Amino acid sequence: MVRHPADPLTSLAHGIGSSHDLPISPFYAFAGAFTALFVSFLALGLLWSTSRFRGDRSGLALAAGLQRVADAPATRTALRGLGLAAALAVLLFLLLGPDDPARNPAPGAVYVLFWVGLVPASLLLGPVWRLLNPLRTLHRLLRPVLRGAPRPLPARLGQWPAAAGLFGFTWLELVASDPASTTTLLIALAAYTAAQLLLAARFGERWFADGDAFEAYSALLARLSPLGRRSDGRLVLRNPFHGLDATPERPGLVATVCVLLGSTAYDGFSDNPSWINTLQTSPLGRTPTATLGLLGSIALVATLYCLCAAATRLVCGPHPGPLTAFAHSLVPIALGYLVAHYFSLLVTEGPRTVSMALATDNAPAPAQPLGAGGLAALQVAAVVTGHVLGVIAAHDRSVRLFPPAKAVAGQLPLLALMITYTIGGLSLLLN
Repeated sequence: MVRHPADPLTSLAHGIGSSHDLPISPFYAFAGAFTALFVSFLALGLLWSTSRFRGDRSGLALAAGLQRVADAPATRTALRGLGLAAALAVLLFLLLGPDDPARNPAPGAVYVLFWVGLVPASLLLGPVWRLLNPLRTLHRLLRPVLRGAPRPLPARLGQWPAAAGLFGFTWLELVASDPASTTTLLIALAAYTAAQLLLAARFGERWFADGDAFEAYSALLARLSPLGRRSDGRLVLRNPFHGLDATPERPGLVATVCVLLGSTAYDGFSDNPSWINTLQTSPLGRTPTATLGLLGSIALVATLYCLCAAATRLVCGPHPGPLTAFAHSLVPIALGYLVAHYFSLLVTEGPRTVSMALATDNAPAPAQPLGAGGLAALQVAAVVTGHVLGVIAAHDRSVRLFPPAKAVAGQLPLLALMITYTIGGLSLLLN
C-alpha cells in the first residue's frame, strides 16, 4: 500500500508517513549515513576536547527597538487574538462544514497547518505556540471568575503531561478509525480543551508551558531556532546548538522526545503491507492492534535510549541524571524524522487547505515540489543530518560531564544508538 499526497482523504486520515520505492540506492544511503556518523565521531574525538556550548548565556542581542516591538503588549494581544480567531474558524468549519476532508479545511488545518506547520514556525521564530495558544487566551478571559489561588505544580510532574498529550494526538492521527471525521475531531478538541482549562484553573497559567502538549512540542523544536532568549531576557540571534544545550533536564523530557520519535517511526511503518495484513487479520481488532503497535514503537525507542544511558554510566561512572543528561541530543534526530516524513505533506496539502478555507471552490490538486529523486535525497539527508547533529550535541555534553580519558569512550554507546536509529529510520524510508 502506497499513500499518495494527491489523495487528501488518505493523507489526512493517516499522516503522510513514509515514501516507498524511492529512486535511491539503499547501499549508497546506508554507506553515506555510516560514513557521516563515523567521520563526525572521529573528528569530534580528535578536535573537540572541551565544551563549547553555553546554553542560554550566549547570543548576539538584537536591536532594542525590535525587542520592544516583540515584547509590546499590543503585539502579544494581537498574536493571542490571531490564535483565538484561527481556533474559532476551525471550530466553525467542524460544526458547519461537510464531513469530508476533501471539501472541509478543518482536518487539514489540524493535521497539516497546525501539527506539521509548527515545525518550521518554531524553528524559524522560536516557541510561537506559546504566543498563539488559544487555550492560554481562554484561561485569561476566564481568570476573573476563577476562585482561589492556583496551586503549585509538583516538580516531579515535569513534562509527563505533555508526553501523554502528544501520545494522545498521535494516537488520534495514526490509530483512530476515522481521524479526519468532523465528529471525531470535535470530540477530541472538546475533551482536550476542557481538560487543559480545568488543570490551568487548578495550577494557574504556568500549567500550559509543560502541560499543554503543543506548547511543549513547539518549545522543544524551538531549541534549535536561531532566535532565542538569553538568560537576561534579551532577544538574541544564536548558534542553534546553544539553544539545544539549554534544554531543561526535567522529568518527562525523555518520554516526550521518545513519543515524537516512536510515533513518527510507527507512521513510517504503518503502511507496510505486512503490518496492514496484521491489522486486518488480528483477532484483537484493528484499533487495539494499532494501539499496541504505536505503544511498541515508542517503547522500543525509549528502551534503546535507556540501555544506552545505562551503558554510558557503566563506562564513565555514576552520574546524577544519566537519562536526562543526553536527552537533548535526541531533539535534532526527532526533527530529522519529522522533516523526512512530513515535508511533502506540508508543501502539497498546506496550500490546498488554505485554498479551501478561503472558499475557493476548485482547490488545486496538490503537486510535488520536488521530483521523486529530489524528495528521496531530502528525506535521507534530513535523517542523516539529524543524527550527525545529535552526535555533536552529545559529544559536547560528554566532554563537559566526564573526565577526558572517559569522555570519548563514554560516547560509544551513544554512537551505537545513533547508528541503530539511523538504520531504522532509513529502512522505513527505503523499504
